[in-house]
Amino acid sequence: MTHLFRFLALIPLRWMQALGKVLGWLVWWFSPAYRSQFQRQIQAAGLTWPQTRGAVAATGKMVAELPWLWARAPGQSVLPRVQWEGLPYFESAMQAGKGVILLSPHLGCWEMGGQALAEKMGPHYGDLLALYRPPRKAWLQEVVGLSRQRAFFKTATASLRGVRALVKHLRAGGYTAILPDQVPPQGQGVWAPFFGRPVYTMTLLPKLAQQTGATVLLAWCERLDAGRYVFHVLPPSLQDLNQANTTPYQAALSMNQAIESMVLTRPDQYLWGYARDKQPRAGD
Repeated sequence: MTHLFRFLALIPLRWMQALGKVLGWLVWWFSPAYRSQFQRQIQAAGLTWPQTRGAVAATGKMVAELPWLWARAPGQSVLPRVQWEGLPYFESAMQAGKGVILLSPHLGCWEMGGQALAEKMGPHYGDLLALYRPPRKAWLQEVVGLSRQRAFFKTATASLRGVRALVKHLRAGGYTAILPDQVPPQGQGVWAPFFGRPVYTMTLLPKLAQQTGATVLLAWCERLDAGRYVFHVLPPSLQDLNQANTTPYQAALSMNQAIESMVLTRPDQYLWGYARDKQPRAGD
Protein backbone atom coordinates (compact mmCIF):
# COMPACT_ATOMS: atom_id res chain seq x y z
CA MET A 1 0.00 0.00 0.00
CA THR A 2 2.88 2.39 0.67
CA HIS A 3 4.04 1.87 -2.92
CA LEU A 4 0.60 2.84 -4.19
CA PHE A 5 0.58 5.97 -2.04
CA ARG A 6 4.04 6.93 -3.28
CA PHE A 7 2.88 6.49 -6.87
CA LEU A 8 -0.29 8.56 -6.33
CA ALA A 9 1.80 11.26 -4.63
CA LEU A 10 3.45 11.90 -8.01
CA ILE A 11 0.13 13.01 -9.50
CA PRO A 12 -0.49 16.78 -9.30
CA LEU A 13 -2.54 17.63 -6.23
CA ARG A 14 -5.19 19.52 -8.20
CA TRP A 15 -5.80 16.38 -10.31
CA MET A 16 -6.16 14.28 -7.19
CA GLN A 17 -8.66 16.78 -5.80
CA ALA A 18 -10.68 16.54 -9.02
CA LEU A 19 -10.63 12.76 -8.70
CA GLY A 20 -11.65 13.10 -5.06
CA LYS A 21 -14.66 15.18 -6.01
CA VAL A 22 -15.90 12.34 -8.21
CA LEU A 23 -15.11 9.83 -5.45
CA GLY A 24 -17.11 11.83 -2.94
CA TRP A 25 -20.21 11.78 -5.10
CA LEU A 26 -19.84 8.09 -5.93
CA VAL A 27 -19.82 7.26 -2.22
CA TRP A 28 -22.84 9.53 -1.75
CA TRP A 29 -24.91 7.74 -4.40
CA PHE A 30 -23.83 4.19 -3.55
CA SER A 31 -23.94 4.37 0.25
CA PRO A 32 -27.44 4.91 1.67
CA ALA A 33 -26.04 4.73 5.22
CA TYR A 34 -23.58 7.55 4.54
CA ARG A 35 -26.30 9.61 2.85
CA SER A 36 -28.63 9.12 5.79
CA GLN A 37 -25.93 10.03 8.31
CA PHE A 38 -25.01 13.18 6.38
CA GLN A 39 -28.62 14.33 6.06
CA ARG A 40 -29.40 13.61 9.70
CA GLN A 41 -26.43 15.68 10.83
CA ILE A 42 -27.22 18.75 8.73
CA GLN A 43 -30.88 18.64 9.73
CA ALA A 44 -29.89 18.56 13.40
CA ALA A 45 -27.67 21.60 12.78
CA GLY A 46 -30.53 23.48 11.14
CA LEU A 47 -28.72 23.71 7.81
CA THR A 48 -30.02 23.16 4.30
CA TRP A 49 -28.84 20.99 1.43
CA PRO A 50 -27.70 24.01 -0.68
CA GLN A 51 -25.55 25.17 2.26
CA THR A 52 -23.86 21.82 2.73
CA ARG A 53 -23.88 19.90 -0.57
CA GLY A 54 -20.30 20.99 -1.27
CA ALA A 55 -19.20 18.86 1.68
CA VAL A 56 -19.89 15.72 -0.37
CA ALA A 57 -17.13 16.65 -2.81
CA ALA A 58 -14.95 18.05 0.00
CA THR A 59 -14.97 14.69 1.79
CA GLY A 60 -13.79 12.96 -1.37
CA LYS A 61 -11.08 15.58 -1.85
CA MET A 62 -9.94 15.00 1.73
CA VAL A 63 -9.32 11.32 0.96
CA ALA A 64 -7.68 11.99 -2.41
CA GLU A 65 -5.27 14.53 -0.91
CA LEU A 66 -3.77 12.02 1.52
CA PRO A 67 -1.26 10.34 -0.85
CA TRP A 68 0.31 13.71 -1.70
CA LEU A 69 0.25 14.91 1.90
CA TRP A 70 1.57 11.68 3.37
CA ALA A 71 3.89 10.26 0.70
CA ARG A 72 5.26 13.15 -1.36
CA ALA A 73 9.02 13.37 -1.81
CA PRO A 74 11.03 14.32 1.31
CA GLY A 75 11.74 18.03 1.39
CA GLN A 76 8.86 18.93 -0.93
CA SER A 77 7.38 21.99 0.77
CA VAL A 78 3.68 22.65 1.29
CA LEU A 79 4.21 26.35 1.95
CA PRO A 80 3.86 27.62 -1.66
CA ARG A 81 0.28 26.32 -1.55
CA VAL A 82 -0.76 27.99 1.70
CA GLN A 83 -1.88 31.53 2.53
CA TRP A 84 -2.07 32.72 6.12
CA GLU A 85 -4.66 34.72 8.06
CA GLY A 86 -4.37 35.59 11.73
CA LEU A 87 -0.89 34.13 12.20
CA PRO A 88 0.15 37.00 14.54
CA TYR A 89 -2.32 35.62 17.11
CA PHE A 90 -0.35 32.37 17.16
CA GLU A 91 3.02 34.11 17.29
CA SER A 92 1.91 36.40 20.12
CA ALA A 93 0.69 33.43 22.14
CA MET A 94 3.94 31.54 21.53
CA GLN A 95 6.00 34.51 22.63
CA ALA A 96 4.20 34.45 25.97
CA GLY A 97 6.11 31.22 26.63
CA LYS A 98 3.25 29.16 28.06
CA GLY A 99 2.58 26.98 25.04
CA VAL A 100 -0.28 26.92 22.54
CA ILE A 101 -3.04 24.41 21.86
CA LEU A 102 -4.71 24.81 18.47
CA LEU A 103 -8.32 23.65 18.54
CA SER A 104 -8.88 22.56 14.93
CA PRO A 105 -12.05 20.59 14.08
CA HIS A 106 -12.85 18.35 11.09
CA LEU A 107 -13.24 21.40 8.88
CA GLY A 108 -11.31 21.96 5.67
CA CYS A 109 -8.01 20.07 5.33
CA TRP A 110 -6.63 19.48 8.81
CA GLU A 111 -3.79 17.28 7.53
CA MET A 112 -2.47 20.13 5.40
CA GLY A 113 -2.97 22.53 8.30
CA GLY A 114 -0.75 20.60 10.69
CA GLN A 115 2.04 20.08 8.18
CA ALA A 116 1.95 23.69 6.98
CA LEU A 117 2.05 25.15 10.49
CA ALA A 118 4.92 22.89 11.54
CA GLU A 119 6.94 23.72 8.43
CA LYS A 120 6.38 27.47 8.74
CA MET A 121 6.71 27.87 12.50
CA GLY A 122 9.14 25.05 13.27
CA PRO A 123 12.31 27.02 12.48
CA HIS A 124 11.21 29.69 14.99
CA TYR A 125 9.35 27.74 17.68
CA GLY A 126 10.42 24.10 17.34
CA ASP A 127 8.36 20.99 16.72
CA LEU A 128 4.61 20.67 16.59
CA LEU A 129 3.83 17.63 18.75
CA ALA A 130 0.51 15.93 18.00
CA LEU A 131 -1.18 12.95 19.60
CA TYR A 132 -2.50 10.19 17.37
CA ARG A 133 -4.08 6.79 17.80
CA PRO A 134 -2.22 4.15 15.74
CA PRO A 135 -4.47 2.24 13.32
CA ARG A 136 -5.15 -1.38 14.16
CA LYS A 137 -4.45 -2.65 10.64
CA ALA A 138 -0.76 -3.19 9.87
CA TRP A 139 -0.93 -1.90 6.28
CA LEU A 140 -2.58 1.30 7.44
CA GLN A 141 0.06 1.78 10.13
CA GLU A 142 2.71 1.78 7.39
CA VAL A 143 0.82 4.34 5.32
CA VAL A 144 0.12 6.64 8.26
CA GLY A 145 3.78 6.33 9.23
CA LEU A 146 4.70 8.09 5.99
CA SER A 147 2.88 11.19 7.17
CA ARG A 148 4.85 11.38 10.42
CA GLN A 149 8.22 11.83 8.75
CA ARG A 150 8.10 15.58 8.12
CA ALA A 151 10.42 18.23 9.52
CA PHE A 152 9.19 19.85 12.74
CA PHE A 153 6.11 17.57 12.80
CA LYS A 154 6.34 15.01 15.61
CA THR A 155 3.78 12.63 17.06
CA ALA A 156 3.14 10.70 20.24
CA THR A 157 0.61 7.93 20.73
CA ALA A 158 -2.65 8.81 22.46
CA SER A 159 -1.65 6.97 25.63
CA LEU A 160 -0.73 8.00 29.16
CA ARG A 161 2.90 8.15 28.09
CA GLY A 162 2.04 10.28 25.07
CA VAL A 163 -0.09 12.67 27.13
CA ARG A 164 2.74 13.10 29.61
CA ALA A 165 5.11 13.92 26.75
CA LEU A 166 2.63 16.49 25.46
CA VAL A 167 2.23 18.10 28.90
CA LYS A 168 6.02 18.40 29.13
CA HIS A 169 6.14 19.86 25.61
CA LEU A 170 3.51 22.51 26.38
CA ARG A 171 5.09 23.45 29.72
CA ALA A 172 8.31 24.07 27.82
CA GLY A 173 6.46 26.56 25.60
CA GLY A 174 5.72 24.19 22.71
CA TYR A 175 2.59 23.84 20.63
CA THR A 176 0.15 21.20 19.47
CA ALA A 177 -3.01 20.81 17.39
CA ILE A 178 -6.00 18.74 18.53
CA LEU A 179 -9.16 17.64 16.71
CA PRO A 180 -11.75 18.36 19.41
CA ASP A 181 -14.82 16.99 17.63
CA GLN A 182 -13.96 13.30 17.53
CA VAL A 183 -15.72 11.05 20.03
CA PRO A 184 -13.28 10.01 22.80
CA PRO A 185 -13.31 6.63 24.55
CA GLN A 186 -15.67 6.11 27.46
CA GLY A 187 -14.47 7.93 30.57
CA GLN A 188 -12.53 10.55 28.62
CA GLY A 189 -15.36 12.96 27.90
CA VAL A 190 -18.62 14.52 29.02
CA TRP A 191 -21.96 14.98 27.30
CA ALA A 192 -22.55 18.54 26.09
CA PRO A 193 -24.73 20.20 23.40
CA PHE A 194 -23.50 20.48 19.83
CA PHE A 195 -25.92 22.02 17.35
CA GLY A 196 -28.74 21.38 19.80
CA ARG A 197 -28.12 17.70 20.65
CA PRO A 198 -25.93 16.03 23.27
CA VAL A 199 -22.61 14.66 22.03
CA TYR A 200 -19.80 13.00 23.95
CA THR A 201 -17.07 15.66 24.03
CA MET A 202 -13.42 15.21 24.95
CA THR A 203 -12.03 16.55 28.21
CA LEU A 204 -8.37 16.05 27.23
CA LEU A 205 -7.96 19.45 25.58
CA PRO A 206 -9.16 21.58 28.54
CA LYS A 207 -7.25 19.36 30.97
CA LEU A 208 -4.06 20.02 29.03
CA ALA A 209 -4.79 23.75 29.06
CA GLN A 210 -5.47 23.75 32.81
CA GLN A 211 -2.37 21.71 33.67
CA THR A 212 0.01 23.77 31.55
CA GLY A 213 -1.53 27.25 31.28
CA ALA A 214 -1.30 27.00 27.49
CA THR A 215 -3.31 29.40 25.35
CA VAL A 216 -6.10 27.76 23.33
CA LEU A 217 -6.60 29.18 19.84
CA LEU A 218 -9.11 28.28 17.14
CA ALA A 219 -7.59 27.37 13.79
CA TRP A 220 -8.51 25.62 10.56
CA CYS A 221 -7.17 25.14 7.04
CA GLU A 222 -9.62 26.19 4.33
CA ARG A 223 -9.46 24.33 1.01
CA LEU A 224 -9.41 26.52 -2.10
CA ASP A 225 -9.36 25.46 -5.77
CA ALA A 226 -6.36 24.04 -7.65
CA GLY A 227 -4.54 22.62 -4.64
CA ARG A 228 -4.44 25.87 -2.66
CA TYR A 229 -5.33 26.55 0.97
CA VAL A 230 -5.73 29.28 3.58
CA PHE A 231 -4.70 28.60 7.18
CA HIS A 232 -6.88 30.64 9.56
CA VAL A 233 -5.99 31.47 13.16
CA LEU A 234 -8.82 33.22 14.99
CA PRO A 235 -8.54 35.82 17.77
CA PRO A 236 -8.29 34.34 21.28
CA SER A 237 -11.79 33.53 22.59
CA LEU A 238 -11.45 30.49 24.87
CA GLN A 239 -9.55 31.92 27.83
CA ASP A 240 -11.84 30.00 30.21
CA LEU A 241 -10.42 26.65 29.12
CA ASN A 242 -7.19 27.06 31.05
CA GLN A 243 -8.88 28.33 34.22
CA ALA A 244 -8.80 25.87 37.12
CA ASN A 245 -12.40 26.64 38.15
CA THR A 246 -13.85 25.78 34.72
CA THR A 247 -15.76 22.51 35.00
CA PRO A 248 -15.45 19.75 32.37
CA TYR A 249 -19.00 20.46 31.22
CA GLN A 250 -18.40 24.21 30.91
CA ALA A 251 -15.22 23.56 28.94
CA ALA A 252 -16.99 21.09 26.63
CA LEU A 253 -19.82 23.55 26.07
CA SER A 254 -17.38 26.35 25.21
CA MET A 255 -15.49 24.12 22.78
CA ASN A 256 -18.65 22.93 21.04
CA GLN A 257 -19.98 26.47 20.68
CA ALA A 258 -16.65 27.55 19.19
CA ILE A 259 -16.72 24.65 16.74
CA GLU A 260 -20.27 25.54 15.73
CA SER A 261 -19.26 29.12 14.93
CA MET A 262 -16.34 27.88 12.80
CA VAL A 263 -18.45 25.32 10.94
CA LEU A 264 -21.09 27.92 10.09
CA THR A 265 -18.48 29.99 8.22
CA ARG A 266 -17.97 27.11 5.73
CA PRO A 267 -20.52 24.33 6.30
CA ASP A 268 -19.64 23.01 2.85
CA GLN A 269 -16.21 21.93 4.18
CA TYR A 270 -17.24 20.14 7.37
CA LEU A 271 -17.14 16.35 7.78
CA TRP A 272 -20.90 15.82 8.12
CA GLY A 273 -20.56 12.09 7.50
CA TYR A 274 -18.86 11.59 10.87
CA ALA A 275 -21.24 10.30 13.56
CA ARG A 276 -20.60 13.07 16.05
CA ASP A 277 -23.40 11.89 18.35
CA LYS A 278 -22.42 8.22 18.50
CA GLN A 279 -21.90 6.38 21.76
CA PRO A 280 -18.30 6.28 23.01
CA ARG A 281 -16.44 2.98 22.78
CA ALA A 282 -14.95 1.28 25.82
CA GLY A 283 -11.77 2.96 27.04
CA ASP A 284 -8.40 1.47 26.10
